[in-house]
Amino acid sequence: MSESEMAMEGHGGALMEESPYSIPSRKLTMWLFIISDAVTFGAILFAYGYLRVATPDWQTPFKSASIINVAIMTFVLITSSLTMLGAVDASKAGDKPKALRFLASTMVLGLIFAGLHIREWFGLFDAGIKLSSGLFGQTFFSITGLHLLHVITGVVALAVVARKYSSGSLTPGHVETTGLYWHFVDLVWMFVVPLVYLTNITR
Repeated sequence: MSESEMAMEGHGGALMEESPYSIPSRKLTMWLFIISDAVTFGAILFAYGYLRVATPDWQTPFKSASIINVAIMTFVLITSSLTMLGAVDASKAGDKPKALRFLASTMVLGLIFAGLHIREWFGLFDAGIKLSSGLFGQTFFSITGLHLLHVITGVVALAVVARKYSSGSLTPGHVETTGLYWHFVDLVWMFVVPLVYLTNITR
């Protein structure tokens, strides 16, 4: 059997397509997904910016208390990126218990972020701002809702990866690939905060 054929042969003799870019196929797939998702978020945020500038009577409902909540949410999400890095490093070092603790911490922080976000939404509902209450409500809940969906999806993915990594079904490479997605979600939030929150502070 030639080297190329051996490279394509997986466990149990099953054939697996070799990545054409000398990186694992799962990582390549994740990068392609991140690029396509970045284009989606970029288009949505660009459209939001255009509407924000072109609408003279745009609502600016956020006050200092709201921004404090956003700052806490941002801190939580940044911290979750650090714990995710810890999980990846620990898994590569072969320290499975430590990696699982870091993964659990990342999931908890993601759930805290989601809880703070939903609490913020209910506060806006009480203030009369809903998805149907004009351009601000439509754009705000669409953008933050899409991001929140990504966070919740990430928490679920981390739970699945942690469970299978604990049982030995997945490798440190799978932890690293899931980490790429989590860091992307955190990076998107860094664009959402100034565009969607800081430009809508009541003066």
